[in-house]
Amino acid sequence: MQSVAEARTRILAALAPTAPETVALAEGSGRVLARSLEARLTQPPAAVSAMDGYAVRAGDAGLEARLRVVGAAPAGHPFAGQVGPGEAVRIFTGAFIPQGADAILLQEDATAEGDQVMVREALTKGRWVRPAGLDFTRGETLISAGRRLTARDIGLAAAANHPWLAVHRRPRIGILATGDEIALPGDPLPAGGIVSSNAHALAALVRALGAEPLVLPIAPDDADAIATLAHGARGCDMLVTTGGASVGEHDLVQKALGPQGFALDFWKIAMRPGKPLIWGRLGETPMLGLPGNPVSALVCAVVFLAPAIAVMSGLPAAPTPSAAAVAGADLPANDQREDYLRCTLDEDGGVAKPFARQDSSMLKTLARADALLIRAPHAPALPAGSPVRIIRLAALGI
Repeated sequence: MQSVAEARTRILAALAPTAPETVALAEGSGRVLARSLEARLTQPPAAVSAMDGYAVRAGDAGLEARLRVVGAAPAGHPFAGQVGPGEAVRIFTGAFIPQGADAILLQEDATAEGDQVMVREALTKGRWVRPAGLDFTRGETLISAGRRLTARDIGLAAAANHPWLAVHRRPRIGILATGDEIALPGDPLPAGGIVSSNAHALAALVRALGAEPLVLPIAPDDADAIATLAHGARGCDMLVTTGGASVGEHDLVQKALGPQGFALDFWKIAMRPGKPLIWGRLGETPMLGLPGNPVSALVCAVVFLAPAIAVMSGLPAAPTPSAAAVAGADLPANDQREDYLRCTLDEDGGVAKPFARQDSSMLKTLARADALLIRAPHAPALPAGSPVRIIRLAALGI
């Protein structure tokens, strides 16, 4: 069996970012920048006032000095003249500093008297002046390629005069659930059947991770049907199957896709839940075969599919992010499989308490979990309060 780390490394090494595409600035949030973004202008383009007040010459603005107001400079309407000795210009936040002025007398530090203003707080040169280029300068790299863009980044790109952004195309993920026993929610259930949840949960996860899901019809336990429906994922960046990944006589995914050009890389992972997992390539399309058990499928998706989508989206190859916590209960010694325990977190998010029952059929406990507590293979027993690592599910948007 592959270890989790070995399997993840092999999966991520086989993937590449999607090609760049150009999108409108307003559509860039959450996308990964494909080309570094440089400032197309200098901001501010000239020295501007940081406050409302009067643009003055600092040398003239001693305590109780009286200055003659010769004009006004609202933002967007620069004063056309020059500030001479003993003069001041009424100015507002963001307005260009008039020629000759080198400081701002705050309006609360001044007393207006007709066309004059009296200084009530002495100034030094440069006071309340934002110099040109304080924020950034033309040609400066503001956002490096490979960053997932936030609302803050969109604001910076807008300020740098970029109406369009080069981002990686959202990965397209084909999702194929298999099994005679499953039916779509709301459809009549076959004898001995269950409602299919995997495709819907995986599609939601794929969307939360910034990719586009393509949910294919359910494939019955028939090799020809599986092969036919799998072809529906042509043009996708990855095909994800659920079910049929084990070695039972009804586990047909490898058998069905072999004649269609499926090349197996590895099968079976030393993890719980989720031991039966397939990784390979169907023609030119990478294929990840998840277990049919809903909890196992989602946990494997968190561990393997999430970082795979990140790489295809243009982010660096890395495990799904984990965080430090402490165990909220005693933990028994672990066997040879890496364990992912569903757990709740306390109000501060630092204490992880596993559910008492971790049966992989219990989707309700996964829905109520805040995190997955990671237990390394052969980890010794730990008392409550011991440090542990967790994957916060909310951080993935699920």
